[in-house]
Amino acid sequence: MGTAKEKKQQIVAEFKDKLSRAQTVIFSNFSGLTVEDDTILRRKFREANSEYKVYKNTLMTIAAKELGYGDDLIKYFGGPTSVAFGYDDPVAPAKVLVEFMKDHKGIELKAGLVNGKLVTVEEIKALAELPSREELVAKALGSMKAPITNLVFVLSGTLRSLLYALNAVKEKKQAEA
Repeated sequence: MGTAKEKKQQIVAEFKDKLSRAQTVIFSNFSGLTVEDDTILRRKFREANSEYKVYKNTLMTIAAKELGYGDDLIKYFGGPTSVAFGYDDPVAPAKVLVEFMKDHKGIELKAGLVNGKLVTVEEIKALAELPSREELVAKALGSMKAPITNLVFVLSGTLRSLLYALNAVKEKKQAEA
């Protein structure tokens, strides 16, 4: 299986990979979560196509230093620290955590990274208020659909008017004949 040092190096490499690939990374204190709450939270992250893990603070510190993050970020690695990663939708992890915190005590936001930039708890909460990628796509499709629907309605109205005019001409011709 490998030595303990090799395992630690593997975990550091995994964390560095996730940290560099994720659009959003949120660090939180999970010390007050029950096992049941933790299971619910992990399920919510899976449903949101995000990831939630716990790493040892020392290993996160090594990885963060290797990636060039300074003490600004590393200072948040004290105490029990969980990490949420958002790869496709940068809003998803923030939404999951902020929503979860409304009904569950025991988890507390520390800080986050959005596209490599350190963000505060307030900024994470603001991020959670933004529409998700799916919501934005649905809105865009809805707004694209409206002009097409209107165009079809206008064209059908124009065709209907043309048919009335042709019918009137036909009836006039028949009346003359």
